[in-house]
Amino acid sequence: MKLWLLRHAKVDLDEGLCYGASDLTAIAHLSLKAAQAAAKELPLKLPLRVSGLKRAQQLALELCRLRSDLQPPVVDQRLNEMDFGSWELQPWDKIPQTAFDDWMADFAYYRFGGVESTQQVIQRVADAIEELRNQAVQEAVWVTHAGVIRAVAYLSVAGSRKITSVGEWPKHAPDPGGFVVIEC
Repeated sequence: MKLWLLRHAKVDLDEGLCYGASDLTAIAHLSLKAAQAAAKELPLKLPLRVSGLKRAQQLALELCRLRSDLQPPVVDQRLNEMDFGSWELQPWDKIPQTAFDDWMADFAYYRFGGVESTQQVIQRVADAIEELRNQAVQEAVWVTHAGVIRAVAYLSVAGSRKITSVGEWPKHAPDPGGFVVIEC
């Protein structure tokens, strides 16, 4: 299966803040610009899934305005960014080093911020992929977030193997407003 993974545009937020599950808006003209770029590349009539967060939905809305051939977007909470719990909207440089150390020591299962672990994100993304496979979908577009895109990249290489260390986590994701295509 081929996934077109679009990352939401830059959020309207000060630099240096931790955000994942926080429901923030993106900068409107950047959402339009991202949609215009993706609209030129996407194949016709793809199924479209979108995160439940506003910043991703903005991009999906703009994309649908430009590409009426795409199937109506389906909101899928499994495509939401990782929930960083108590660290949401905190400056990265104010989060205690011990929190990062604990996360890196147990990258798979430690709940950075107390809510969600990396393996939980990977599992919900794997479940979303499996649902598409069960529907015999060959190609789809997801409007989502960097963490979800990295989870897809991880799954495309590791399959169902659980992540064991931060060294296995993909380092790259598209910049805000960018996209990547991954074969799963």
